[in-house]
Amino acid sequence: MQKSCAFTGHRPDKFSFGFDESHPGCVRLREAIFGAVCRLADAGVTTFYTGMALGVDLWCADAVLRLRNEEPTLRLVAVQPCATQADRWPEKERQRYQDILAQADERVCLHERYTRFCMHERNRYMVDRAQYLLAVYDGGDTGGTASTVRYAESRKRNIWLLDPVSHQLVQMVPPAEPEQLGLF
Repeated sequence: MQKSCAFTGHRPDKFSFGFDESHPGCVRLREAIFGAVCRLADAGVTTFYTGMALGVDLWCADAVLRLRNEEPTLRLVAVQPCATQADRWPEKERQRYQDILAQADERVCLHERYTRFCMHERNRYMVDRAQYLLAVYDGGDTGGTASTVRYAESRKRNIWLLDPVSHQLVQMVPPAEPEQLGLF
């Protein structure tokens, strides 16, 4: 069975370095993301789902594409919440978005236009299709990343949490079902 992983994480404005990808903090975080993607690939993950949002989603997609140069069997699935997702982004980010879409092995677009719940639907779509979730997450209780982590927990996914400051990677194994514990 092929293993797959979905990504979730914060937008650039949630980080101290903001949109400055040359900042040492961003460079270290992106290398930590690459390391986590390498570890997931070593664990047998071959398909990666990105929600194509600014920040972590695109950085994770970049990491998969970088590793795919060495491991051509890896697949990147770009899941767009809506076709207009990047329309209001700065030109440089729109170009990066289009470049990643062009290199993706598969592209899924859930809606033509933005809807109130399209981002939420995108996150659930990815988690429902993946056994793993890599979350670049500071542990906060609100926002899309927190909601996605909680949903993945409810679906008993293997969650790998990457702390965006310390770059510590923690693996949360889903709780065993009662029959797996031999109780019934």
